[in-house]
Order: sequence, then structure tokens, then C-alpha cells
Amino acid sequence: MKIALGSDHGGVRLKNCVKEYLQQENIEFKDFGTFSEDSIDYPDIAREAAEAVADRLFDRGILICGTGIGVGIAANKVPGIRAALCHDTFSARASREHNNANILTMGERVIGRGLALEIVKAWLAAEFTGGRHNCRIEKISEIEKKYSLNRGDDSRSLKNE
Repeated sequence: MKIALGSDHGGVRLKNCVKEYLQQENIEFKDFGTFSEDSIDYPDIAREAAEAVADRLFDRGILICGTGIGVGIAANKVPGIRAALCHDTFSARASREHNNANILTMGERVIGRGLALEIVKAWLAAEFTGGRHNCRIEKISEIEKKYSLNRGDDSRSLKNE
């Protein structure tokens, strides 16, 4: 398994803890930054890591900011990404098993290191169960296609029809 890892300045310390865990477990990863607590814009890191997951250069991604919300919103703008904000192990497992989440987001200012590592463990161990969940993921993909910015028509504008 290959992981795309990233954070903004508000999540860099927790990202470094996750990084240590991945190294201990011999899980391959790439750190997309940031590497200090100097202020940066989280959409830049989230986009780069999410694109790498969407392009299948990485199997999954883990993104961290102060709350986990901003990186998740940004990552979910990339077609093919299903980023899930998880601050408990049940949600982490369910996001993989039911929603086939390919990016986990967390907030350094919301949870501590110990819980964060338990969430990462649960999320990495869980697999998509498919079955009745397949049609739901397909419906999400259809919504994504409808509003994709990559389409050549005028689908980007919301119309009251």
C-alpha cells in the first residue's frame, strides 16, 4: 500500500506522528508537505495529494489540518476522491467499508496523537465491502460526472430547469 500524506501548518505536528507510524509499519508513503509551522494555504497541499490518489499513483491518502475540514473540502473537489473526516475509529472503518473513502482527513486541534494513530490503524486495515454499497458509490460518481469541470459543455453552471 502506498499513502499520499500531507498537512498544512495547523496539522504538521500530527502529520509527523502519522509519518513515524507509517515508517515503523514499513508502509510506503510520500510526504507532500508542509514541513514547518509557517502558514500555508491548505488547498495547495490537499489538491496535490488528492490528484496523486486520483491518478492512482497512491492507493490512499491522509490529510491533516487544524480541523480536518478544509483539507477534506479541497480534496473532495478532485474527481475520483472520496475524502472522509474521521475523529473516531468507528467512522474511520465505516468510511472505508461503506463509502470506499480513499482519503482520510483529521484535525490536529480536534484529536490527540493516540486517538489519531488508532484512527489511522483502523482506516488502513479496513477494506471496501462492496455489495449493497456499490450502487451508492456509483451514484456519487454520477453526481461527480454531472458537475465535473472537465466536461466540454456548460455543465459547470447551476441551472434552474
